[in-house]
Amino acid sequence: MAAIPIAVITGASSGIGAATARRLAAAGYRVVLTARRKDRIEALAAEINEAGHQATAYALDVTDRTAVDEFATAFRTLAVLVNNAGGALGADPVATGDPADWRQMYETNVIGTLNVTQALLPALTESGDGTIVILSSTAGLATYEGGGGYVAAKHGEHVLAETLRLEIVGTPVRVIEVAPGMVKTEEFATTRFRGDTEKAAKVYAGVEAPLTADDVADTITWAVTRPSHVNIDLLVVRPRAQASNAKVHRTTT
Repeated sequence: MAAIPIAVITGASSGIGAATARRLAAAGYRVVLTARRKDRIEALAAEINEAGHQATAYALDVTDRTAVDEFATAFRTLAVLVNNAGGALGADPVATGDPADWRQMYETNVIGTLNVTQALLPALTESGDGTIVILSSTAGLATYEGGGGYVAAKHGEHVLAETLRLEIVGTPVRVIEVAPGMVKTEEFATTRFRGDTEKAAKVYAGVEAPLTADDVADTITWAVTRPSHVNIDLLVVRPRAQASNAKVHRTTT
């Protein structure tokens, strides 16, 4: 009997990470859920297991390299790594942005992705058929006002994916980048605006149908489950109402 392939998902405590864990579990992977909020990933693992799939929770801060290296020792082989942990802080212009916010976004989105990818790349290679997914953003492809720190971090993550793909070509590991546009989740905008739900709601005001976390998770799962010789280098996914980062159709304002 063939071993069940293992998929690690970072930032799995909510939003796109949690939705991806559910989707990959249903697709036949044993999912390992990582995030800082242990209670959230344990509850999700229990939900997935109760549904008849396989899930394990592991509390992890992707910016802590020592902890990441220790986590990686659990895997001799690994089928899939979904680098989802990240996020945005603030929407201030470059002139007044808080350097601490920029630093934290870079540490989480770029260094966190680097830490986990470096630590797990040997196990992904050993599997003979590994897949790395880097969840970036359309912010990594084009700038917009008030997004300087997040845009810079996501550009860094985008370049990490491109460079890694060049460097490991010829090995049995794919590098897939999924870059979502406007996604309405329960926490992204609220976290960005430090709990200000009114500001967070304005991001999506008048947009008939922004993407959901499950929309993005469905896209990730589709890309991961393509035949091994098929690599989805970069997949940009936006709601129909969004033509670019700065061009969004709104029925109201």
